[in-house]
Amino acid sequence: MVRVKRGNVARKRRKKLLARAKGFRGSLRKIFRPAKQAVVKAMVHATRDRRDRKAMFRKLWTIRINAAARQLGMSYSRFIAALAKAKVAINRKQLADLAVNDNEAFAKIVALVKGK
Repeated sequence: MVRVKRGNVARKRRKKLLARAKGFRGSLRKIFRPAKQAVVKAMVHATRDRRDRKAMFRKLWTIRINAAARQLGMSYSRFIAALAKAKVAINRKQLADLAVNDNEAFAKIVALVKGK
């Protein structure tokens, strides 16, 4: 039976993984087995944190909208309910941006939903 030399395949696999471990400290970037464990753990954290970042931004937008709405005499929950009742289709990200960067436009939206 013919012998199979796996040098290229194994080396490519290890080099690819060690490239992903670039920037890790100590043996985590140089030795294959700990590097593999560190890369797997890093990918778990990366996957989890991509989801967490979305939740974090939504919380930030809520805080900003609440602060701006309260300055205009309305709580966040009443403001969002009034937006839904008035059928204003604007998302929280855009509302938060208006609250921070364009107070006049945000005040007009609040006045619009207060009137109804």
